[in-house]
Parts: sequence; structure tokens; C-alpha cells
Amino acid sequence: MLKKIFAIFGRDLNMSIRDFMSLMMIAIPIILAIAVNLFAPGIEDTTVNLAFLKGKNPEMVSYLKEYANVQQYEDYEALKERIMKRDNLVGIVSEGSASYILVQGNEPNEVVEYAKILKTFFEYDRQPEDSTATIKEFGVKTPPVKMLWANIGILLMTVLAGMLISLNIVDEKMDNTVSAINVTPVSRMVWIFSKSLLGILLALAGCIAMVLIMGVAGNVNFIQLLIFVLVSSLISIMIGFLEGLNSDDVMTAMASTKMIMLPLAASVAGYEFLAAKWQWVLYWSPFYWIYKGNIAILNGSMTWINLLLTSGVVLAITALVFAYTAPRIRKGLEH
Repeated sequence: MLKKIFAIFGRDLNMSIRDFMSLMMIAIPIILAIAVNLFAPGIEDTTVNLAFLKGKNPEMVSYLKEYANVQQYEDYEALKERIMKRDNLVGIVSEGSASYILVQGNEPNEVVEYAKILKTFFEYDRQPEDSTATIKEFGVKTPPVKMLWANIGILLMTVLAGMLISLNIVDEKMDNTVSAINVTPVSRMVWIFSKSLLGILLALAGCIAMVLIMGVAGNVNFIQLLIFVLVSSLISIMIGFLEGLNSDDVMTAMASTKMIMLPLAASVAGYEFLAAKWQWVLYWSPFYWIYKGNIAILNGSMTWINLLLTSGVVLAITALVFAYTAPRIRKGLEH
């Protein structure tokens, strides 16, 4: 039986490698993750930009470099031209012993006020050790943007697992090999497991890669992550079988499977923007529970009991969807 499983798995893997659309589906989330990781600001990065004349007031430049992004320009005209551009940049210009702040006029108040405070701190020689404030941290070191994309990326990987299975089944149908399982020694269950194997491995490997690329692996229990990803991918894989078996061409299968994106996007937006008292309106969506569970795993706050409960909810919803779609899957296997 193992030989048959690996034969079907190998055929699917070869088709996926040769197919440009399949390769793009796999590569796009990884490419986006790398881009987000490169361009997203760090947790200690500042978005306040200050401009100075080169060679003027080097002491202030050195001091403010610790608290803002500092740029220097050769002359006043170059500095003025840069400030007049569309982004928010505040100039600090010195004249003799005095200095003043130069702005375009449409900058956010908090940017200008921050520049004023920094200038004041320098003039009064305030240092971090002069502060009497005590900082207590909760230990979060990962920027929110990276944590958000890691979670969305994991969701996308589980959905792409279903899409990949759908495309492979359509290729099988075009080769008239799906109906052949009814007259071959390969049972339906073996065929279904074999076709699912590539999608499951893609989901598991893709999610691990996403966590490592985004730099959020510090608090992650990878055993919990793998278990939850396996559970999460089941509904996407089931929908991939449904749409693959009931579609006659690749474009139809892709269009049908992409309908998963609607409840996925609604679940993510609802979790992030709905008040806690309205979260119940999303309890029907498995992607809501998957997104919520992923947050706990990525933050390192997921307990084994909560993992069991969250996985149980996802499996229960998946079972209900399977009970509804099983006749159509069975019908697709018979034709």
C-alpha cells in the first residue's frame, strides 16, 4: 500500500513542479513574507524623520540620532526642497546660538510635537538616565506587523494546500485517471489520503517557513503549531477535493476554491475590528478559530487544554461541512 501511496504522491509532486500556476501559489506567500520582513519597521524603530544642514550643530545631530531618523543636506535650498515633498520630514536649522524648526505645514501634530520635545531635551541636556520612569515589559519583542503577517501567512498556506489538491485532481480528470480508481487495486481511501499528502506537507512546511522568515519563532511551541496546522488544513483540503472533483478545467477549480478567501478575510477582519461582545457572530467560521488559535501559538500563550478545545471546535465545524459536501465528493469520484 505504501508503494501505491508514494506513487500517487510522486505523480502529484511532479505535476506541481512542472505547473507554473502551482509554483506561483507556493512562492507568493513566501515572497510576501520576505518583503514584509525586510520593510516592516522593527519594534524599536522610529518613523519620525529630522533634517539638518550638514556640518551645522553636530552635537544636536549626534544626540537626536538616538531618537529619530536623521538626514543631512548640503545647503538650505536642498533642505527646503526635501521638506516640501509629500512625506513628513521636520527640519531643524541653526542660526548662531539659536535654532528653529522648519516644517511644510501639513505634518501631523504628533510629529512636530515630537521634534519640539527632542529639541528641548537636547537644549536642557536631558539624558535617559535622568528619567524617574520605571518601564515594565511583557516580553513582546516582535513587531505587530510581522506577527499579523505570520498569522495571515499560515492561513494562506492552509488554503493553498486545498487549491493545490484541486488543481492536481483537475489534471487527473483531464487525463481520465480519476474514474480509473473504481477499477484499480487502489481503494478510494488510499487515493484520497495519497492526494491529500502533498497538500498536508505543503501546509506544514510552509507554516514553519513562515514562522522562521518572520522571526516570530522565539515563543512558538512547534509541536503545537504542527498539530494545529494539520487540523486547520483539513477543511481546505476537503474543499479542494470537492471543487477539484466537480470542476472540468483549471480556471473553474481555481475560481471555486478561491471562494474560501471570502470567509477567511471576513474572519480576520472581524477578529481584529469587532468588539469582543460581537465576536460571537464569527463563531460559525473555522477560520476565525484558526486565526485565534494561531495568535495564541505565536505569542506562546497556547496551553494544551486550549489547543485541544480550539482544535475540537475546528474539527466539529469541519465535520459538519463534510457531512454536507460528502455526497458531492462521492458523486465526483464516481464520474
